[in-house]
Amino acid sequence: MEKALHRVSRKPVVALVNSSGHYEGVKGALRLIEEEIAHEIKGKRRILIKPNFVSTRRQLASTEADAVRAIIEVVSNYSSGKIVIGEGPAGGSLADALRNFGYLKLREDYDIDFVDFNQDDYVEVEAFDSSLRSLKFRVSKTAIEADYKISVAKPKTHDIVIVTLSVKNMVVGSLTGSEKSKIHQGTKAINLNIAEIYKAVSPNLGVIDGYEGMEGRGPISGEPVNFRVAAASLYPVSLDAVIAKIMGFNPLEIGYLYHLTKQGIGTSDLSKIEIIGVSPEEVAREFEPHPTYYEQLKWR
Repeated sequence: MEKALHRVSRKPVVALVNSSGHYEGVKGALRLIEEEIAHEIKGKRRILIKPNFVSTRRQLASTEADAVRAIIEVVSNYSSGKIVIGEGPAGGSLADALRNFGYLKLREDYDIDFVDFNQDDYVEVEAFDSSLRSLKFRVSKTAIEADYKISVAKPKTHDIVIVTLSVKNMVVGSLTGSEKSKIHQGTKAINLNIAEIYKAVSPNLGVIDGYEGMEGRGPISGEPVNFRVAAASLYPVSLDAVIAKIMGFNPLEIGYLYHLTKQGIGTSDLSKIEIIGVSPEEVAREFEPHPTYYEQLKWR
C-alpha cells in the first residue's frame, strides 16, 4: 500500500520538473527525491521496472528507453539487487517492443533481465465483473513478488478511464495475456478493478516521463503533446493526481483515483500533497480529452 498510510506525519511528496528530454527530465525528477529512494531501496534484492508497451510499434504510446536508463542509473547507485524490466504488451510481443524501442541496448550496458508478464507465472487476484460480482484475474507473479517496484509511464488520455499514468500502467500491464481485455467490464467495473488489483502490485516508486504526452484518442492513436515535464514520487496515487490536474482533469473525477483515495490508499486530494520543484501552474497544459470523455464520467 501507499507509504502515505504509514507516514501520516507528513504530506506525500511529488517531485515535478521541467524536462529537456526523456532522460534529462526523469533524472532531474528523481534527483529531488533521491535521498528517500536510497533509503527505501537499500537491501532490496529484486527490483522491477515496469514500462508501458500498450503498443509495440508506436513510440509515442510507449515508454522511452532513455527514461528507463535514467531510472537504472539512479537505482544502481543505491542497490546491488537484480534489475528486471517487466511488461506484458497488449498487442504484439515483448521481443518486438524491446527491439523497436531500443531496449536491447540497455541490456548491453547494464546487468538486467527482461520478463514477459504475458508468459509469466501468475497469482489470481479477486476483483469484479460487469455486474460487480466477484471475478478473478491472473496477475504476473513477478509483478506481485518483486521487492521494489517502479512504474514509469507517459501521460496520456484514455478511451475508458480518462487518463493513463503510473497506477494504470502498473495494474493493467501486470495482467497476463488475455486478462488485459477481461478487465474491461464496463466503466464502473474497470475503475474498481484498477483500484482493487493495485493493492496487489502497488509500486514503491512512480515516474512520469512527460517530455512528450498524448491527447485525444489515447492511449494509442492520440496526438503528441509537447508537455516538457517529468515527475516522480514514492506515492504513485498522489503523483498521478498531480499530473492529471496539470493535464486539465479533476483527479477525483478519475474513477480509480477516487476509489483509491476513498479507501485510504494514497490521496488524490491536492491540498494534502506537497509538490517540490516547479509549480503545477508553471507547467500546466490542458490536454484534449478522448471523444468519449463524457461517457467515461459515468463510472459513478
